[in-house]
Amino acid sequence: MSTWQVIVNPSAGKPGTVTHRVRDALDTRRIGYELAESASSTDVGRIVAEAAAGGARRFVSVGGDGTANAVVDALMRQPWDQPPTLGILPAGSGSDFIRTFGFPRDLESAADHLSGDETYRVDVAHVSGPWGDRYVLNAASAGLGAATVAVANKMPARLGSLRYSIGLWPALARFRPGEIEVTVGAKGFTGPALTVVFANGQFFGGGMNVAPKASLVDGLFEVLVFSGPKRQAFTVMPRVMRGLHMRHPAVKRLVGDSFSLRTTTPWALEIDGELLGGAPIDGRMVPGAINFKI
Repeated sequence: MSTWQVIVNPSAGKPGTVTHRVRDALDTRRIGYELAESASSTDVGRIVAEAAAGGARRFVSVGGDGTANAVVDALMRQPWDQPPTLGILPAGSGSDFIRTFGFPRDLESAADHLSGDETYRVDVAHVSGPWGDRYVLNAASAGLGAATVAVANKMPARLGSLRYSIGLWPALARFRPGEIEVTVGAKGFTGPALTVVFANGQFFGGGMNVAPKASLVDGLFEVLVFSGPKRQAFTVMPRVMRGLHMRHPAVKRLVGDSFSLRTTTPWALEIDGELLGGAPIDGRMVPGAINFKI
């Protein structure tokens, strides 16, 4: 069995400890690996490209959803003859992608899953706009969702996933809703909205089950439009935090393998918890693009 190329975000978790924890966990389990620390998304791209050129086909992301996104984005830009394999050792504050699998959220327990050959073929999304393009592992959102991420990312890391539920309210106070036009396959929505979520996985925003009907294997986006004026947030967002929002009249559900979003006011975009670009946005799903190690 080939070794794992492990890519560590050294700033994830408690600074200065994560690399030691990874080595200890893998050595204890006698799992073969090569390890590299990444300084940025660009650095992740270089590590993946060099490892792939050397024959690596199995990769481990160590960090949160942002680190996993950087690894997947780099993997998707390589000319594979067969889908590569991705393992995740969670060390960040979010780690929402692995919640869909009920996956262990501590690094040491997750390391047990790197033994053996069992994998799960999952979809990856691709989004683009005037700002460029990016692959998406878990979810992207535009509007209030992205504004909340911007606030949450400035909060102390020790707050963990609470940063998102706390950050929502100051983000809402400054947010400018607008008229949007979103098209998903043959269906769409036009009107005032607060945020749009483009989901591959079920969870985002620090554990909120925002897209409970999303599937990682159906080749489709689960697109949720939270419509209405700002005051609508006071009734719908508390339900989102409890996963009870799908029947709320302000929530519009659209499903398809591609989408486009246009807005009348500038809306930011976040992808897997990282701010990147904004509307207009187009997206497509890439079915079965990655083997996820379970």
